Amino acid sequence: QVKLVQSGGGSVQAGGSLRLSCSFPPIYYVSIYCLGWFRQVSGKEREGVAQICTEGGSTLYDDSVKGRFTVSEDNAKNAVYLQMNSLKREDTATYYCAASRSLRGDTCPWDSFGNWGQGTQVTVSS
Repeated sequence: QVKLVQSGGGSVQAGGSLRLSCSFPPIYYVSIYCLGWFRQVSGKEREGVAQICTEGGSTLYDDSVKGRFTVSEDNAKNAVYLQMNSLKREDTATYYCAASRSLRGDTCPWDSFGNWGQGTQVTVSS
């Protein structure tokens, strides 16, 4: 199974910024339609945060992060990024990258993602 490798994350004060990165093998890129970021708080279900379509670049964000988070990809580097600005305490979670091969319109259903990265902790303190 293809492995997505994450980097970035850490601890920051509220209002600060962090950037997450996720890399994958070049050959994997041609077989997927969407790259996404999810987060999970202990005891709660994993939730979709942001995704980007590899063809056309359409993006989709959860309402809780709109205007603060930006998802982007660099196909030359085989990577997807999540720039997180104006972080809030409620953004504290373990963040995961994932991929989907199930395009619907110009985005992918949140429940179609798989091949999860290893996860990275983001902690926002007040």
